[in-house]
Amino acid sequence: MEALETLLTRRSVRQFTDEKVSKEDLDKILEAGKYAASGMGRQSAIMVAVQNPETIDKLEKLNCSSVGWERKPTFYGASTVIVVLADKNVSTHVYDGALVMGNLMNAAAALGLGSCWIHRARETFETEEGKALLKKWGVEGEYEGIGNLIVGHYEGELPQPKPRKDNFVFLDL
Repeated sequence: MEALETLLTRRSVRQFTDEKVSKEDLDKILEAGKYAASGMGRQSAIMVAVQNPETIDKLEKLNCSSVGWERKPTFYGASTVIVVLADKNVSTHVYDGALVMGNLMNAAAALGLGSCWIHRARETFETEEGKALLKKWGVEGEYEGIGNLIVGHYEGELPQPKPRKDNFVFLDL
């Protein structure tokens, strides 16, 4: 029942404290990402966990500039960014990466942490600066950015859920 409660109460968070995510909690979140389902069990996705403030700042700048935006706080002061990438040569790579992102978000929520999926990872890692970061991290191969998961200790209350839309579920019993 705890897993179902986490799935029903997880929310995207965009307001964080300065407190760093502990290594113990980060390891648990990453472990959950490793066990995400993937097409034919190929595990095409990889994760890069970033807590270095300078690298987070660079990622945030690239996230904005990759789509021509002026600098704005797209990472909302989170102390951790988990970059999810997936092997372009695997036909299910986008789905595989999305499942990893889901596991990461739910694991963070289960640990009492906030998270939010920040898009534009694909655009970020198509730039020369993004490719240089991949090289710095030792990532080799043809990877596509799937998402940047910001994670941290959230400030304030969790956002309230939006009402669920009509016609969400259809049954043929």
